[in-house]
Amino acid sequence: MRARAPLVGLALALVLAAGAAAQARRVAEQQVQDVAAQLRCVVCQNLSVADSPSEMARQMRAIVRERLEAGESPGEVVQYFVDRYGEWILLSPRRSGFNLLVWAAPLAAVAVGLAIVSVRVRRWAREPASSGTAPPVDPAMRERIRRETEAER
Repeated sequence: MRARAPLVGLALALVLAAGAAAQARRVAEQQVQDVAAQLRCVVCQNLSVADSPSEMARQMRAIVRERLEAGESPGEVVQYFVDRYGEWILLSPRRSGFNLLVWAAPLAAVAVGLAIVSVRVRRWAREPASSGTAPPVDPAMRERIRRETEAER
């Protein structure tokens, strides 16, 4: 019986360790999805790694999972992919440096457009409405018209 006690203890420890590892994987799975959602799939370039059904995306999710389980932070995992593929791998560009143009340009374009529209509307509102009458004809032009119409008769 004494020989079985260490085996039972070892078996119990393995079961507990397996349960803890399974719990850790479940927690890491959400982290894997969160990190993968930030990365662009290199095959289907308009999908995130989390959403892509491609084999490459599956492999990238496995790398994310391995790195997270190795103790890296989500930021470090993302930086690993940026170092490997460049800023292009990020679905949304970082809000720093030159990338600020990507975030600021649409706002600036809307502001400029609204300014142009407001100036045009103000000018349009200030212009007097036309009365629908013809401009006055000077006497010399009136005499010429009269002569030409009489000559045709």
